[in-house]
Amino acid sequence: MNPDARVSQLMEQFPTETTLIRTTALRISSATTKVDLLDILAEEIGYYSNFDLQLIGGRLQNEIRKLPSPYRGAISPYFTEQLFGMHHALLLMHRSKVSRPLSGPIRDPVTFREFCEIIPDGCFSWDDQSDRNVYLRNPKMRLFYYLISAFTMFVLDKPGHPVGMPFPGGFKVEARGVDYYCLIRDKEKEVFYSICNFCPAKQAEDPAPI
Repeated sequence: MNPDARVSQLMEQFPTETTLIRTTALRISSATTKVDLLDILAEEIGYYSNFDLQLIGGRLQNEIRKLPSPYRGAISPYFTEQLFGMHHALLLMHRSKVSRPLSGPIRDPVTFREFCEIIPDGCFSWDDQSDRNVYLRNPKMRLFYYLISAFTMFVLDKPGHPVGMPFPGGFKVEARGVDYYCLIRDKEKEVFYSICNFCPAKQAEDPAPI
């Protein structure tokens, strides 16, 4: 089936979720500053119950178990940090208003708006088999993933995948001084819903010297 037709079909099957996700994406896109975005994301994340989080965590661990060893053991803590570590950081930063290290507008507002625009269709693109996105097989789960990614990339200005996260082939996200680099940064261009297309990390030509 044509990918666009598949997305449309899934949206028709989940009309309530489709409306919710479109409304959420539009609301996120209205933010112009990091503080505004943080507040909106915290409110949207707050709609996820403890049961929802347990379900997301359980599905994540179930998918991780399917990965081959030793890659499974190497990447597992990074998946957890990418999703739940950033979830904790988002809520903590939102609640500790006096300690927010934020100021100024969102980095690259054009890229930010493009990110928001792909969220609705991205939430229903379930045929992704990437071992970097194992928890995305459900619209509500994928929306959670995009909310967390928006916080990481546009509030904290950090890569969508944590520094040190290993990819197949031995590549990793790297911090070099104040900048971030990734060897696969530009390899996801044909995957419209990949967060790599909006990541602040720069394309690396070579791995960092050891």
